[in-house]
Amino acid sequence: MNVFLVDGTYELFRHFFALPRATNVDGVEVGAVRGVVGSLLGMLEEGVTHVGVATDHVVESFRNELWPGYKNSDDIAPEILEQFGPLEEALEALGVVVWKMERHEADDALASAAVRAAADTRVEQVFICTPDKDLAQAVDGRRIVQFDRRAGAVRDADAVRERYGVGPASIPDYLALMGDSADGFPGLPGWGAKSASTVLARYEHLEAIPDDASAWDVKVRGAARLATALAAARDRAALFRDLATLRTDVPVFDAVDELRWRGPQPRFFEFCAQINAPGYFKRAQAAAAARG
Repeated sequence: MNVFLVDGTYELFRHFFALPRATNVDGVEVGAVRGVVGSLLGMLEEGVTHVGVATDHVVESFRNELWPGYKNSDDIAPEILEQFGPLEEALEALGVVVWKMERHEADDALASAAVRAAADTRVEQVFICTPDKDLAQAVDGRRIVQFDRRAGAVRDADAVRERYGVGPASIPDYLALMGDSADGFPGLPGWGAKSASTVLARYEHLEAIPDDASAWDVKVRGAARLATALAAARDRAALFRDLATLRTDVPVFDAVDELRWRGPQPRFFEFCAQINAPGYFKRAQAAAAARG
C-alpha cells in the first residue's frame, strides 16, 4: 500500500488564492474549502486508499514561545482563518482522517505520520503532499518522498539534494543559517542559500563547521565573514535549527489501517448541500463503490 499525507494548511491557502470566491447557502465564504475537498476527492477517485490530512487548527504553536518573531495569525486574512474549521469538518464528513494541530504545527503531524507509516512493512511508499521546503527534512531515500501534486513532481532524497544542495538531514541546519522569512526567523548575517548549501554539503551540521574559516576545506565567497558570524551566534543558530526541526513524536495514529478511506459519512451529503456542491457527494459515493 501507499500512504498519502496531505498538508491541509498549504492546500487551503493554495485554493484560496487560486479560485474565485464562493459562498455557502448562508453567504459565508467557503471557496477554499470547496477547492480542497474537490482536490481530495480527485485523489480518492484516482485510487488513493490510505490518506491523512494535517491542519493548523491554531496557527500559533510552541515555537512562538521559543522565538517572539515566529509566524502567527496576525497577518492572515480572516477569510482564510475562518475556513479552517469548516475544512476540518468537511474532510471528516468525507471520511478522511484529520489531524487538527494546536500545540504543534501541521508539518509536525505530517513528519510524525510519515515516520510511523514508513515503519509498517506493508507500506511501499509514503507521499508527503506538499512542496514546502520544511518537509524536505522528512524525506527518507525513496521510501518517504515529497509529492508536489500541482507540479506532478515527486522529490526523493536525491532530488532534495539536487534542489537545495544538501540532504534531508541538513535541511534544519540550512534553514537555521539562511533563515526562513515564511516562518519568521532571520538566519545569520551574511548567510544565504548558496553559502549555506555549499558549507553544509561538506559539514552537514552546524557543530561540524569550524569557527575559523582557514580550517574550512570548502571554498565559499566571504568565508571569513561567514565564519565570524557563525562563531558569534552559535546559540542563536542552534535555536533557529530547533525552530526548523520538525517533531516526529506527535500522536497521529496507532496503526496505518486507520488511514484507510472507507467512504463518506452520511452527514457529508448535508455538507455538500450547504456549500452548493451536490456533485461532491455523488463523486464520493462513486469512489467508494469503485473499491467494492
